[in-house]
Amino acid sequence: MIGEISGVWEPVDAERRAAWELYVELVTRIAVVDLNPDEGLLREALTSLYSLFGTTRDILRRYGPEVAPRRGPGHVTFGALAVTVLNGALRPLLARWHPMLTAYEATRPPGIDPVAHERNWPDAERLREELLAVRKTLTQLGHALAEVSGTGDLMTVTWTETVQNDGGGVS
Repeated sequence: MIGEISGVWEPVDAERRAAWELYVELVTRIAVVDLNPDEGLLREALTSLYSLFGTTRDILRRYGPEVAPRRGPGHVTFGALAVTVLNGALRPLLARWHPMLTAYEATRPPGIDPVAHERNWPDAERLREELLAVRKTLTQLGHALAEVSGTGDLMTVTWTETVQNDGGGVS
């Protein structure tokens, strides 16, 4: 299903609602969008991914044990997926790169633009590659969340498609 997580997911209503909430968070962040070399800031990308911890914890607390019911082997729950992705994909990335980027940012000379300084970081490309790998996992999670919550694919919708499907008008 997602990375090394596989099994059958038979969601209860609380899992469907929680899936929708987390899906909205994923599709409105850099989490599932390509970050091209000349776009965005790595610091902002890391901060956005870090905020998924708080959001996911909040969703898990709000819905409680209903989103992580005891199930037999081969069954998946919202709680298990959410925690596994946080601890298995996001935590290693953030634990490694947050301190490295912070240390580099501290070397910025006065008068140097923060964007230019970050783009000159020798490790920037490696971080972008790791962000891409995590994005693949988060995209898989997003697809599973969309399916469970019963929504269409909001991860690949573009402005052009939206305007064309609406007859060219914006309201």
